Amino acid sequence: MDIKRRALVDRLASSNAAMSVLVVLLGFLVGTILVLAVGRDPANMYRAIIQVVSGFDLARGTWNARYIGEWLVASVPLILCGLSMAFAARAGLFNIGAEGQYIVGLTVAQFASFYLPSVPVFHWAAAVVLGMLAAAGWGGVVGFLKAKYAVSEVVATIMMNYIALYVSRYATQLIPGTNTYKTPSFPATARLSNSWLESVTNGSRLNTGLFLALAAVLLFWFVMEKTRTGFALRATGFNKDAARCSGINVQRSLTLSMAISGAFAGLAGCIVALGSFGYGRVLAGLDGYGFNGIAVALVGNSTAIGTLLAGLLFGMLQSAQPLMQSRQIPKEVTYIISGLVVVFISLRSGIGLLLEARSKEQAKSAARKGELRDE
Repeated sequence: MDIKRRALVDRLASSNAAMSVLVVLLGFLVGTILVLAVGRDPANMYRAIIQVVSGFDLARGTWNARYIGEWLVASVPLILCGLSMAFAARAGLFNIGAEGQYIVGLTVAQFASFYLPSVPVFHWAAAVVLGMLAAAGWGGVVGFLKAKYAVSEVVATIMMNYIALYVSRYATQLIPGTNTYKTPSFPATARLSNSWLESVTNGSRLNTGLFLALAAVLLFWFVMEKTRTGFALRATGFNKDAARCSGINVQRSLTLSMAISGAFAGLAGCIVALGSFGYGRVLAGLDGYGFNGIAVALVGNSTAIGTLLAGLLFGMLQSAQPLMQSRQIPKEVTYIISGLVVVFISLRSGIGLLLEARSKEQAKSAARKGELRDE
């Protein structure tokens, strides 16, 4: 039994996926304790979560698929911004600028919806492509500055987030008929609405952006794991000097990684703009998807499937907030759980070392007991 337990501990210490699951469980455990501490029933918190992911209201015995649709709507931009952060991280970069790239994609998509021909499918597809290209260029500038002049991508992207926000605010108000809050309604051909998805989720806002996000996850996996470009990016992320000595164009890798990273975040902006709203928005502040994407990528270990699952997790917590409040559970609990998950992920290496040390100590203890029995 001791051998099996040590083997399990060793696997937990060496597996990033297992550690991610462990820290998520720890986050929910602490959240449960906090709910108990404020005199509330933690069962209500879990009922709200079950209702979000399954549509079942256990208290009333009813089912409504709309909750599932809204959960997926909340998760899509988180997944894509997580992919943005993860793609850059695999190349050794820390992309704090997904928020700005998201805003660029959103803004260009809004303009494209008003000024492109109203041709079904072509209209929204062209708007999405233009938004992604603009966001890729926005991110690529940072990658070029990093590669050519060793400019910190952290500082550059933070500054460019706010440049994107205020340029977007000014530019959007140039659209005829726009007030300080919103533009006129989009043409129907520019919307990402999907009647079939809306019908199966009882009138939710779930739209074609779901399929685009799934395609992005698949593309991330394919490029990063199955192509020479992905190998070059990963090699650059592991060791730039070794990659350069191996004949890899490090400057190209850094620029390309930030450009593709920007395209993922730009796609998130396009989907939010054309899928969740029927009009363009004059942004009053940052939506926060880009910053939340950092947490998603960390929890997902910067992998395609991990980021997908982490995005669904954070989307679930976000969608559960109104239901928790209706059950007398403070919505801040979801923020605490999210924050604790990120903190525990950040401490993952330390937790792994502790588990490894405990495993070694148990092995030594078992060895000493064996020696005593032999004597």
